[in-house]
Amino acid sequence: MGKILILVTNHATLGSTDQPNGTYAPELTHALEHLLAADFEYDIASIKGGLAPLYGEEIEDGINERILSNDDFQTQIANTLPVSQLNSDDYSAVFYPGGFGLLSDLATDKTAAAITASVYDRGAIVGAVCHGPAGLLAVTLADGSSILKGKSVTGFTREEEIDFGTIEHIPFLLEEALTRNSGSYHKVAPWGEHVIVDQRLITGQNPASAAAVAKAMIKALQVT
Repeated sequence: MGKILILVTNHATLGSTDQPNGTYAPELTHALEHLLAADFEYDIASIKGGLAPLYGEEIEDGINERILSNDDFQTQIANTLPVSQLNSDDYSAVFYPGGFGLLSDLATDKTAAAITASVYDRGAIVGAVCHGPAGLLAVTLADGSSILKGKSVTGFTREEEIDFGTIEHIPFLLEEALTRNSGSYHKVAPWGEHVIVDQRLITGQNPASAAAVAKAMIKALQVT
């Protein structure tokens, strides 16, 4: 099977606060559970490389503990590849797990965005969940258009930010950014599973959608 590039944040706090943050572990582990079961290999990369901050590691749901205790996963998350060293030809898909951290780096980083654009322009799959779609905001394709142009997408909602108590601390509101930059933004009631598949772009609304995004990516990869 092909190899999946997983892009994670280096930003270790919630916005400019001192609250520990990074990538939300269950969104990464629940997606990986299905990608590994489907025999996909993966690389974890970040803008700077090295140890990537996680939070939500204490969530006990079986899947989270199992993936977090995997030796290969621990090696990769402690030694993420710098995006500057990646070859986009190595990957069949790109996946952005969520977490508030990427609002402060991947949402604007041109080097990471260029890797995603190159993979997508080659006809491959791009998936993102929760705050992960923020990473798509910086992605400009070879024709000069945004990867979001004309696409139906979803992502973490304003209501969910309010429920989670983060709306006053985030660098920007993802729902508003996606609404302004995509063809259309869709959401369901807070915390319900919701996935949008628009051709080769797959997005999920919240943590409950991580596994479903991975399943949709696998389905798409099996027909490309």
